[in-house]
Amino acid sequence: MTREAMSPDAVPFLPRGVRVHWCAVRKGHYLLAPERAVKMDKVAAAILGTVDGARTFEQVIDKLATDFRAPREEIARDAAAFLSGLIDNRMVEIRP
Repeated sequence: MTREAMSPDAVPFLPRGVRVHWCAVRKGHYLLAPERAVKMDKVAAAILGTVDGARTFEQVIDKLATDFRAPREEIARDAAAFLSGLIDNRMVEIRP
């Protein structure tokens, strides 16, 4: 999937074996997958916090724009790039 091709109707979700974890010791969010761990910043954690397998990409954008009072277009561009990178690394999947 290309970074520009994120469909508004696509439903991103974390595949089996992938989860977001708060580490109390390191005081940070991590994306955990088999044999991989990625430390996330607050923006990444906010995006993945809306990815529940039920919301469409458009609904994810709407929620983030409301929560952060930020321009919808900027959020759409940044979230699409972030999620596409995770899709490329098989840490997020899409239901069409």
